[in-house]
Amino acid sequence: MSAGLAVPRPILRRLRTACAHLPEAYEEPAYAGTRWRIRGNTLAHVRTTDQGEGPITYVTFHCVGEEREALLSAGDPFHPGWGDGLIAMVLRDDGSTDWQEVKELLTESYCLLAPKKLIALLDPMRAGT
Repeated sequence: MSAGLAVPRPILRRLRTACAHLPEAYEEPAYAGTRWRIRGNTLAHVRTTDQGEGPITYVTFHCVGEEREALLSAGDPFHPGWGDGLIAMVLRDDGSTDWQEVKELLTESYCLLAPKKLIALLDPMRAGT
């Protein structure tokens, strides 16, 4: 298994767009792939690996409670992440990935980690969360 391949540029561009609205979130290289952080906490990590059947790109993000259980129950493209409370989502550049859903899931991941004052900047509907 390869430690990490380059994340396809179209996928990386779409993830940048999905995270662009998150106050104070920033992108940085990770040990493999790229991650987005808020105040030192990783809200999303994308990487591409080759597990013998060709390259697979996935993003790992925070997700808890009923939403986590629902995503895991849905199956592909969702899989358990490498830690408690994390989900891995396979990303494809073939038109099958719902990028609006990706944006929503990464926004929720951000909201689990960011201070309330930053969450309030996202959307007035989120101010009470």
